[in-house]
Amino acid sequence: MARILGVGIATLDIINVVDGFPAEDSEVRALNQTMARGGNVTNTLVVLSQFDHVCRWGGVLAEDAASHVIRQDLDRFHVAYTDCHIARTGKTPTSYITLNRLNGSRTIVHYRDLPEFRFEDFARLELAGLDWLHFEGRAVADTARMLAHARRVAPQLPRSVEIEKPRDGIEALFADADVLLFSRVYARARGFTQAFPFLSAMRAHAPSAELVCTWGEDGAYGLTPEGRQHHVPAYPQACIVDSIGAGDSFNAGYIHARLHSSDLPQSLAMGCRVAGLKCSQMGFAGLAQRYSV
Repeated sequence: MARILGVGIATLDIINVVDGFPAEDSEVRALNQTMARGGNVTNTLVVLSQFDHVCRWGGVLAEDAASHVIRQDLDRFHVAYTDCHIARTGKTPTSYITLNRLNGSRTIVHYRDLPEFRFEDFARLELAGLDWLHFEGRAVADTARMLAHARRVAPQLPRSVEIEKPRDGIEALFADADVLLFSRVYARARGFTQAFPFLSAMRAHAPSAELVCTWGEDGAYGLTPEGRQHHVPAYPQACIVDSIGAGDSFNAGYIHARLHSSDLPQSLAMGCRVAGLKCSQMGFAGLAQRYSV
């Protein structure tokens, strides 16, 4: 059992399941609709909590009705949110998710007007006793300061950063990370069509970090600081539609394996196993018994 702090956002997800993605300016009937808590870091923490880790979330909560959905869900999975900043203005970020039952695609329209978690909020947190620190790659200026602060005050604490989307100046986060978890979306935005050339190019920005990139149906790729390349194929999906994204699930499985001193190939494999579940939040129950490392 490890103690993990994740820094990022939580959202209210309104999820419509359809039998084929709608054409523009058309009307389709949803097969099912659910409302759930979302957000990359909180998704990852919810999965990690089901490996019996002690998880804390650092982020921003609004004071509206939607925030109660988030709080109740985090309570259900024993993810603490006492480190959060409570915003007196703004509303809970909301993602409108269309899940295509035919191919498992996940299309998201996201709205937010809530402030980001600030460096001043993070600097007040107690890092002593933590075993892992995980960030979403967002709010670049503040997150860069958080990473640098963590490196100064807790240099032995592993720091991972999820790089999902291209954002202005996001490369500023790379140097102070021990692990960089890239998405295929980011790699393609940088002009790469294959994972290993992309990871090799990223080495110049993060010479001492472990580099990982998920590549959808092709699985996951990794590059050690010494330059060793590893690839693990994707695991079959247990269910087509999900409310927690495969990337968030992969990150949880990877971090869990790393916390148990697994090497890079074993950690990639664990991430792919958990991502392969592709099921509802409750479908992750019993992970600690199902996948020991």
